[in-house]
Amino acid sequence: MNIHQKYILRCIELAKKGLGTTAPNPMVGCVIVHDEEIIAEGFTSPYGGPHAEVNAINSVKDKSLLRDATLYVTLEPCSHYGKTPPCADLIASHQIPNVYIGIQDPNDKVAGMGIKKLEDAGCKVTVGILEAECREHHKRFLTYQEKKRPYIILKWAETQDGFMAPDKTQRNSNPEPYWITNAYSRQLVHQWRSEEQAILVGTNTVLEDNPELNTRDWAGKNPIRVIIDKDLRIGTDFHVLDKFIKTMVLTQEKDTSKYIDGIDYETMDYSRPIASQICNSLHKHSITSIIVEGGAKTLQSFLDEGLWDEARVFVGPPRFASGIPAPKFKGTLKSTQNILSDLLSIYTHD
Repeated sequence: MNIHQKYILRCIELAKKGLGTTAPNPMVGCVIVHDEEIIAEGFTSPYGGPHAEVNAINSVKDKSLLRDATLYVTLEPCSHYGKTPPCADLIASHQIPNVYIGIQDPNDKVAGMGIKKLEDAGCKVTVGILEAECREHHKRFLTYQEKKRPYIILKWAETQDGFMAPDKTQRNSNPEPYWITNAYSRQLVHQWRSEEQAILVGTNTVLEDNPELNTRDWAGKNPIRVIIDKDLRIGTDFHVLDKFIKTMVLTQEKDTSKYIDGIDYETMDYSRPIASQICNSLHKHSITSIIVEGGAKTLQSFLDEGLWDEARVFVGPPRFASGIPAPKFKGTLKSTQNILSDLLSIYTHD
């Protein structure tokens, strides 16, 4: 690993500090080096705030050093006005002579124009440092830009004998949620929720479990709640419609008089495959990542349409003997982890 790769690796480490707060902007990391010493670091502020390059440049006390410095960044500096001015303009205005970039930004508003701005200003620009690592880090943003859909994480828990929930007779006698995993696994799920922009469940999951879909067991922001409710069967006494958290309902009902003020609604054609329509709606709302938590039918719809990037599967110690089977899928096993009595396996869709 050469020195440029080491600095980009540090940029990636910094960028991760923005996980869960920058979306729909990418979480970028930036390092500024002068005479082989890091003089500034920065990462993207929560959405609407300064970008990584701005935070790094602003932290340099002696701005005259920048005219003989090198800037490293995970993603091509932006070249357009959004919530903030173009980072490429700021870099050029400080006459930073050397810029090393992990990967080019595929966003139509940037797509090489940031690089061109820098080069036109006299900067020497090098692109493609630790490209694979930068693509992995920016997977949410890149999926949104290149595939025109959010990065999709499927998550479920299943028993030793492959069931997600017991059968109806058991649930009728005991309507409380049947926990398959332990408290530590459930806390990890709340951490994951804080890292993604949205969370999705189907109607039956809401009606049977009345989930809150928040991050009460973790310090972090709540994801946007996305609820599949074809016929608007979910009443206002359910947590997901409490309006404490931004919520979107996906329905076939077009009569807006049945809509609840303060809740967003998107209509879909439920006679056609549903997952692709969900992706289109989420893309329209600038949602770059989502964790799909159930139920089995909802999860299987994404699997059947090939619209998923990761599957995070817990196997807990209980056995139900009968009930709702866990989804069936094929993926590449990337990692396993024991969380006390639970086994977590993470798969990717290659």
